[in-house]
Amino acid sequence: MARGSSRWAPYRAVLASRLRSQLSYRGSFVTDVVVSGLIGCVELAEVWIVFSAAKVLGGLDLAGALLLYGLAATSYSLADLVVGHADQLPRYVVSGRLDVFYLRPQPLLAQLVTSDISLRRLSRTVVGVASLVVGLAWAQVGWSAAAVAMLVIALTCGWLVFAGLFVGAAALQFFLIRGDEMVNALTYGGSYAARQPAGVLPVPLRLAFAYVVPAAFVAYLPTLVILGRPGPAYLPAWLGWALPGAAAATWLAAALLWRLGTRHYQSGGG
Repeated sequence: MARGSSRWAPYRAVLASRLRSQLSYRGSFVTDVVVSGLIGCVELAEVWIVFSAAKVLGGLDLAGALLLYGLAATSYSLADLVVGHADQLPRYVVSGRLDVFYLRPQPLLAQLVTSDISLRRLSRTVVGVASLVVGLAWAQVGWSAAAVAMLVIALTCGWLVFAGLFVGAAALQFFLIRGDEMVNALTYGGSYAARQPAGVLPVPLRLAFAYVVPAAFVAYLPTLVILGRPGPAYLPAWLGWALPGAAAATWLAAALLWRLGTRHYQSGGG
């Protein structure tokens, strides 16, 4: 037990120092939290505006859309809090900081994940949870065992999909030259796609954001299962039960890319 505790002690120390540094400047911290929360509110307002004009989209009404947004936003914000700073990898490579990570006797990915944390991202989690609660209340969900199980699976596995996408996108940076904007299509693009009813997307995009980037598995398919709605063509609702498999497949691909990337890397030359 003592050995396991000492193994994680450096990571705890780094994270604690990051948290203390953010809380030291209260005014700046509060401003960051408020701004981050406002961004989430603007995204939520977009849902409200769209469904005030169109009563049903992709098989969902406003209550279903709020549930969809709540699941997607909560999952994404949690993943962003834990591993979202992995998208800083190109800067670490250019500045030479990544070479320092290689010299330490800890796994590279563990160092990267614990190198930073932004508490301001929690405010977007609050917005997502609020939307989820309101959506569940307005939709008048019939709380069967299947609905409860699907909600639990969505909340526990959805953020893992986004976390895997963040790690996979970071791994691609070992092969690209400042390709961070391109791989943002996997992370930020996947987040935006997850908040949309997949039924309104053209079939090629629907297939891409379901079977290539599994964004539809995070929130849309679980929402259909919870509400007892059928899915669109090529995306039946029962696929929502495959969310744990989608999370596992995402992490398997991310792990393979990370292994290839770390072996390919030969220093930033600084």
